[in-house]
Amino acid sequence: MTLPEELTAYSTDSSQREQLVEKLYRTGGGEKMNLRDRALEKFKRRMARVGIIGLGYAGLPLACSFAEAGFATYGFDMDPSKIAALKRGESYIGHLPAERTAKLVADRRFSPVNGFKALADCDAAIICVPTPLDRFRAPDLTHVVNTARVVAEYLHPGQLVVLESTTYPGTSDEVVAPILEQTGLKIGHDVFLAFSPEREDPANPEFTTKTIPKVVGGVSEACGAVATALYQGVVAQVVTVSSARVAEAAKLLENIYRCVNIAMVNEIKVLFQKMEIDVWEVIEAAATKPFGFTPFYPGPGLGGHCIPIDPFYLAWKAREHGMFTHFIELAGQINTGMPGYVVEQLTRALNRRGKPLRNAKILLIGVAYKHNVDDVRESPAFAIIDLLRASEADISYHDPHVPKLQSRHLKNEMYSVELTPATVADADAVVIVTDHQRVDYAELVRHAKLIIDTRNATAAYRKSSANDNIVLA
Repeated sequence: MTLPEELTAYSTDSSQREQLVEKLYRTGGGEKMNLRDRALEKFKRRMARVGIIGLGYAGLPLACSFAEAGFATYGFDMDPSKIAALKRGESYIGHLPAERTAKLVADRRFSPVNGFKALADCDAAIICVPTPLDRFRAPDLTHVVNTARVVAEYLHPGQLVVLESTTYPGTSDEVVAPILEQTGLKIGHDVFLAFSPEREDPANPEFTTKTIPKVVGGVSEACGAVATALYQGVVAQVVTVSSARVAEAAKLLENIYRCVNIAMVNEIKVLFQKMEIDVWEVIEAAATKPFGFTPFYPGPGLGGHCIPIDPFYLAWKAREHGMFTHFIELAGQINTGMPGYVVEQLTRALNRRGKPLRNAKILLIGVAYKHNVDDVRESPAFAIIDLLRASEADISYHDPHVPKLQSRHLKNEMYSVELTPATVADADAVVIVTDHQRVDYAELVRHAKLIIDTRNATAAYRKSSANDNIVLA
């Protein structure tokens, strides 16, 4: 079927869009379109309105990508300050330029809105809300459930709902679907539901929302087909799987793979340090093998929303099936113990210099969970700060990407200090938690009394330095 030339112009009027789609089908001699075909045509022709719920590190880049692809895009978030910032032309995510969001808002391709009434006019609602753990390390789906209920209030025939928040296999079918079907609309016939995991890697210049392959799984075959049509208009490659459960499981496997391997190399690091072997040199040597080995690197613990949390979603679900996930639990135990190991190494290094940790001035370099980003979610820096405070150390930090540190993990907010020779020299020890590129490590080595390096950031200077002020941890 070929869309007549006069219908190619995009219409922002919802009733006119419906007429255009219907006319498209009737020009081919067909009967009135069913809801599935109607949705497919809207998405294929980019004649649909898309709502992104949750404008965080996953949702905002996704919203920008949809808007840039030609979809009229709405942005929703429970935090009114985010909506206000976007309307002012600002970006609150460091690696996402304000120029990008501001242009889309100014051109009215992307509309950040307060409230959720605009969902009633959206052909697709994509959910990108947090899925944390509770204090018992069980899945906390509060945000998903509440958002699904909001979507249900505005649900209408032909609408597609996609969950992108990482969760355990079965969430779409067992949690979201029943909420939507309480409206009386049947999934797979009246409305469509799918799961498509976010795969954002903040500040990675090699991969973007558009270039990372998108896994899509529908609750039914029709749901999968409709969701695939939507994402094909935005990303370079869509990988359609047989069900939402497979898509949910695939995301967990990706993160569990990383979690277990990082735990293994963290454990090996501790062993090799006892054996006086440089684990970083060992990894570099092993990585020269062109097959059968993938390098993973040790650190002060895991951070970010995915790896410290997602594996335990599967571990929790496994217990429902009478299984105990030994690898996941052990990996979690090793990785969560790394901040303690770092503080232990710091304490020993200070003791060798006749300095107790109590009242020692400790300068942390980097509090973000990974280098070159401003994302502090689940950063190991919080655990290190807690342990240092318990020992009554005097703590400060420098992070070029995080000028102010505030979180539910902290009793009081902290502010980044300027990294000067005097600041470094005044510290009894400097602990490199995050290896940001915007830190002058040569100056750090030159002026620091003691450096605890958890990221091998000082490798070049350590090998050429004659002093012993650098300790790997």
